Amino acid sequence: MIATLAMPSIHYLVIVPVLIFFGASLFLLIASAMWRRAVPTSFTTVVTVLAAAATLVVTYFQWRDLDHHGVTTTVAHAVVLDGFSVVATAIIAVAVALAALVAHDWARREGVRGPEYQILALASTAGAILMTQANDLIVIFLGLEILSLGLYVLVAIDRRKVESAEASLKYFILGGFASAIFIYGAALLYGATGSTNISTISYFLGSNVLLRPGLLVAGGALVLVGFAFKIAAVPFHMWSPDVYEGAPTPVTGFMASIVKVGAFAALMRVVISGLGTQLATWRPILWGLVVLTTVVGATLAVPQRNAKRLLAYSSINHAGFILIGVWAGTARGAAATLFYLATYAPTVVATFAILTVMGGLGDERHSLESYRGLARRQPWLGASLAVLLLSQLGAPLTTGFYAKYAVLAAAIDANGVALALIALLSAAIAASFYLRWTVVLYAESDDEFEATRVVVPRASAVVIGVGVVLTLLFGVWPGPLATLAQHATLYFIP
Repeated sequence: MIATLAMPSIHYLVIVPVLIFFGASLFLLIASAMWRRAVPTSFTTVVTVLAAAATLVVTYFQWRDLDHHGVTTTVAHAVVLDGFSVVATAIIAVAVALAALVAHDWARREGVRGPEYQILALASTAGAILMTQANDLIVIFLGLEILSLGLYVLVAIDRRKVESAEASLKYFILGGFASAIFIYGAALLYGATGSTNISTISYFLGSNVLLRPGLLVAGGALVLVGFAFKIAAVPFHMWSPDVYEGAPTPVTGFMASIVKVGAFAALMRVVISGLGTQLATWRPILWGLVVLTTVVGATLAVPQRNAKRLLAYSSINHAGFILIGVWAGTARGAAATLFYLATYAPTVVATFAILTVMGGLGDERHSLESYRGLARRQPWLGASLAVLLLSQLGAPLTTGFYAKYAVLAAAIDANGVALALIALLSAAIAASFYLRWTVVLYAESDDEFEATRVVVPRASAVVIGVGVVLTLLFGVWPGPLATLAQHATLYFIP
């Protein structure tokens, strides 16, 4: 008798975005092996942008499929297609296309040849998308590792810089510990509930009372630690400033956007969908994480004089704000978090595009003093950076204002008035360094910097323009994006 292998049914429309990015990465890898010379940088960039565009088209059909058939799970219920995953995938696709254009100009300026950056970026993006769709702890871990392995190498892709190698080593070692902690926590959750499937865990906890929940609490705490490292939440943030500073600036922009979207999407699935019935257990832990992350991130950014380190601590502060929506644990909190991610990703990529341009040959000119008088020398570039910084501050008429308002409103709606007040205090602290940088842009400059004008390559100019336009457009008219976030619900919210 011939034994047959039972295979799970697969709804291929769900996993097409992952296949697109994996396929594009494999295509570039094979092309680089077959090409007699180094693969042209323009070719690899076009492939990456086309993969992102194709993914955006697929998300449109996924959204239509949701309208007609509702939420779908596939691959033995390990992967889910819901509104949240579709919008998160679209955010990632836009961010990776913008980051690829910035990397294109950086590679040409620095003389970095070969397709390695785009191959690794495409593979990491596939991992991030897999995390947004995961309905199983094992799939989340798989996506997390795919995302991380590419980033470890990307950080050190400029082999001429010792700082990049040091940053990569630190990221690799700490990332390995975080992954081990995460999978150990997943094992404990399996021991407590009998499953790694997030929906099954939620149903189990909703229909059973654990007399000895120690295993569940320990597993959930360890999983949160693993996520806290990826989103750079305090006190698991120590790697972030060094890696942000040591990595090539386009890689830093890629990390600041793609990683946050993928990690927060997976975190929300675990905390809200999987452990949502255990509000009393995980809310105090998240409350502490939010307070530490917002306050410490803003406070430590104040004395920074290096633009990349300043934005690293700024990113930590933003992670705290996004965590507020997770803490709320409601549909409103999930929508607020998704809106925050949708507006933050293009803003931060455009900001790092300006830093890439200003970094100059060698990517070393990142002192805040190098920005003195920029708006006087090159008004459009200085004004663009000012708009992006004010958006991250949360100034009115920018996307950052409504994003912060949305998460704070979700917290207040969930009886988190004290948490909202502490976050507002951190925003007031953050205003000092955002406004200081903005003032430097319009300040009088000495002769040394007066003569320094930077050339903005065409691709980077497009990225900066897109970031500014989206920041102002959805800052003045946030309705469509906010409505989309509200309709992009998670598969299961208790």
